[in-house]
Amino acid sequence: MFTSVLVANRGEIACRVLETLRALGIRSVAVYSDADAAAKHVGMADVAVRIGPASAAMSYLNIDAIIAAAKREGVEAIHPGYGFLSENADFARACANAGIVFVGPDALAIDIMGDKIRAKEHVAQRGVSVTPGAGSAGMSDAELIAAAKTVGVPLIIKPSAGGGGKGMTVVEDLEDLPAALVATRRVALGAFGDDTLLLERYVSEPRHIEVQVLADAHGAVIHLGERECSLQRRHQKIIEEAPSPLLSAEQRRRMGEAACEVARSVDYRGAGTVEFLVSAAAPDEFFFMEMNTRLQVEHPVTELVTGLDLVEQQLRIAAGEPLGIAQSDIILTGHAIEARLYSEDPARGFLPSTGTVLHLEQPSGVRVDSSLFEGQVITADYDPMLAKIIAHGADRDEAIRLLDAALADTVVLGVRTNVAFLRSLLADEEVRAGRLDTGLIARREGDILKPVDPHDFLVAAALFVHGVQAGSPWQRADGWRLGAHRPSRYSFRLDADTAVDACVSNSGVGDDTVTVGDTDPQGARLRQQNQRAHRLELDGTTTTLTIAEHLGHIWIAANGTTWDGQLRDRAAQLADHRATLTRVAGAANPDIRSPMPGTVVAVEAATGDSVGIGQLLVTIEAMKMEHKMLASLAGVVTIDVHPGDLVALDQVVASISPHEGAAA
Repeated sequence: MFTSVLVANRGEIACRVLETLRALGIRSVAVYSDADAAAKHVGMADVAVRIGPASAAMSYLNIDAIIAAAKREGVEAIHPGYGFLSENADFARACANAGIVFVGPDALAIDIMGDKIRAKEHVAQRGVSVTPGAGSAGMSDAELIAAAKTVGVPLIIKPSAGGGGKGMTVVEDLEDLPAALVATRRVALGAFGDDTLLLERYVSEPRHIEVQVLADAHGAVIHLGERECSLQRRHQKIIEEAPSPLLSAEQRRRMGEAACEVARSVDYRGAGTVEFLVSAAAPDEFFFMEMNTRLQVEHPVTELVTGLDLVEQQLRIAAGEPLGIAQSDIILTGHAIEARLYSEDPARGFLPSTGTVLHLEQPSGVRVDSSLFEGQVITADYDPMLAKIIAHGADRDEAIRLLDAALADTVVLGVRTNVAFLRSLLADEEVRAGRLDTGLIARREGDILKPVDPHDFLVAAALFVHGVQAGSPWQRADGWRLGAHRPSRYSFRLDADTAVDACVSNSGVGDDTVTVGDTDPQGARLRQQNQRAHRLELDGTTTTLTIAEHLGHIWIAANGTTWDGQLRDRAAQLADHRATLTRVAGAANPDIRSPMPGTVVAVEAATGDSVGIGQLLVTIEAMKMEHKMLASLAGVVTIDVHPGDLVALDQVVASISPHEGAAA
């Protein structure tokens, strides 16, 4: 076994690998960018080495910097985690050239399986079923458009070198294919350095099922059962579970054998995952999609049902040890389910969110793979996944119940997350019944994505601010005056276009009276229990809340739901009022604002151009996601940004002056 290993990654997966290294008594070396100087994984390692600035291209994707760090610290092996360089054949070759063991398969296996086109052709020769498709290196858009006629619609465009669902685009009409190819090539080149594209027939209502394999250097190949990963949004997995509620024991055996054959075809070594598409209507029929030549994000569910540490198995295989387990030793016990915690805003189309973690509460009684800590700055430099919460129960119902309870106990204040959405998804009747497919979320999003009623949160926010500002009446910026009582008025901005006032009166002995917007006054009381915890008594009910304030921004969490609002001062209220005086009621806003902090990657119009409603103006990228900014009305556009510019949340990137005679 190795005595010293470098972890070439960051975030929760770096922490996960470091835990196993510590358990095995192996000296650990972490690497970090400037953005991660204070990160959790840096403190967990025995040694940490800076490898570059925040940009992933100049740090976690910088092969030379990582190899130099490994040589300097004298490590014997490098564990790549997942993402970044984990499936980079050049990195595997660089490790070998430096005399360092790459914890994963050899470069040839990565090359074959890292190219979706080549991989499909390769496994098809071994008798493994594949989905109909087209595409090869060097094919132009025109050639792909011609080939698409034989593939048929709906079809899906995939970056050949990609993974994690990034860049995948579903096309329902061939007329939409040219524009989709341009956008997908740009994403593929930026994310993977290769713009080769693959077209595949899009299987309607498919289930995404993957099989975990282990293979050593002595010819042994086994599988550890399957994981169901059908709950996806934009081809990105959200909730994964093991085993699949779809497969019978015989179907599991057949799929496992096919996965092992895929691994044998490239003389695979290490832990890998073979992904299949399965028709919910015909589970006996499955199609090979791809092989991920690395550890998967969702590997914990397999660990919980098998009792194996997959990172330990990776290390032992990389060190040359034979597998100490046979296929007959693999017994699946109970059911495990995992939810991915993302820094994103479901109310804004799941766009990435940034901020500082002001307060953190992670659940107990379940497994939590996390790199979160209070004071952590969540930037737009990396993937928005923050943590994974994993529950294990005797059966699927118990596992779901435990996971839901854990999510209810999860609090992250200071950055918007998807916790409430995850709870709503777990409660969906189709999910509970195990009737899953990759389009379920898109199809039922209206039922799953329930808007948050801000009323009680606004009551709590107003009482919280009122209590903070309590003191000498001469120091309070409220309505106190000599003579008749005047309620204290607080105004909160909920988003770029919505602000709500809340008034508090009778502050003294007994309850306060709080009026939110145009609602009737209600008696309420906010009792502080400790620094963050409060109890709101309202309408005869008591709710426990967690509250934090930062620079006038109020964050409140209760039962897995988080609300936030910006306290508007007098100047902000006057500015908003002046803006409404120049706009016609109900008219579209002429200002086009960025829905997320990020980088401008494309500008499709120029100042002075005449544009129509819905015309593409600017494309912004953050956390490996692109967002297209469209014209909200017809008129003459003014563009305020350039490609490469960094933009903030709600920053104006363009504005439109209506054509003469048109309503503003």
